[in-house]
Amino acid sequence: MPGDTAHALDPMWSWQEFVDRARAPDSIPDGSGRHDEGAWSGASWEEALRLAEDGWTTVLPGVDAEVAELRERAAADVLTTALAPTWDVTGSEVDVGAYLSGEPECMVDAVPQRMSARGRVVTFLVPAGYVNTTPHSAVRHRGVALAALCSSIISAGHSVEVWSGFCSYVSVTERFAGVARVVSAAEPLDMGRLMFVMAHPAMLRRLWFAVWDGGPRRAARRMCDENYGHASYACLPEDLPEGVEDPYVLPYLSPADPQWATADAALGWCRETFTSLGLLRSS
Repeated sequence: MPGDTAHALDPMWSWQEFVDRARAPDSIPDGSGRHDEGAWSGASWEEALRLAEDGWTTVLPGVDAEVAELRERAAADVLTTALAPTWDVTGSEVDVGAYLSGEPECMVDAVPQRMSARGRVVTFLVPAGYVNTTPHSAVRHRGVALAALCSSIISAGHSVEVWSGFCSYVSVTERFAGVARVVSAAEPLDMGRLMFVMAHPAMLRRLWFAVWDGGPRRAARRMCDENYGHASYACLPEDLPEGVEDPYVLPYLSPADPQWATADAALGWCRETFTSLGLLRSS
């Protein structure tokens, strides 16, 4: 719930800043980011850092078909409501230039109109947190679908900005929150990076854990002792820094959600959701 955050990390404004924070020395000796030795993390610490640098490219051929299909449905124009001036013989303000020239339609009103927002920046906040029983397949299915849709939105002439957020509860009312901008609208889309961020469990279980392990010691200790928190892992618009406007905040991944059971189900859910947002055509 809003207002429950007890500790928030400083926002990380770039992928490099996020990776640097993950690489920073731990504040505690037993954090799971570096030191977990099981297959649960999806990759070793060294492998996670390599994927962070090079991207997760081995899955890209399997994404091509989804991207091609969705590009055909990407909305060529996203509509938004804006105030546009209209001139008439009556109105709320005088157009002095028109009045002095003797133009009868010299009064101006601002009228709401639906206008094309082609070229807009579409901002997504994607929760990185999920419970420890979440299968790797669910993480991958959701991530592949989201990455394909982001690529489709870009192909329609828009820019995409992606923030990753790891927000969790360490008690009933104490919520710890951190956000990082992993894809900037000002840079070319790196699909390998996007696939790692969206679809690989090591993004959470190595890098995000390591970011918290290297945070202020009391917060790092609390997060580690509480197994990095518990649901709800939902992110809130207020978790983003001031100046980030109108983000689409996606729901956090739950293993009970049927839409992540298969790749087709995940793509279908994301397609329906993005269509309802006006980012894809309905047919």
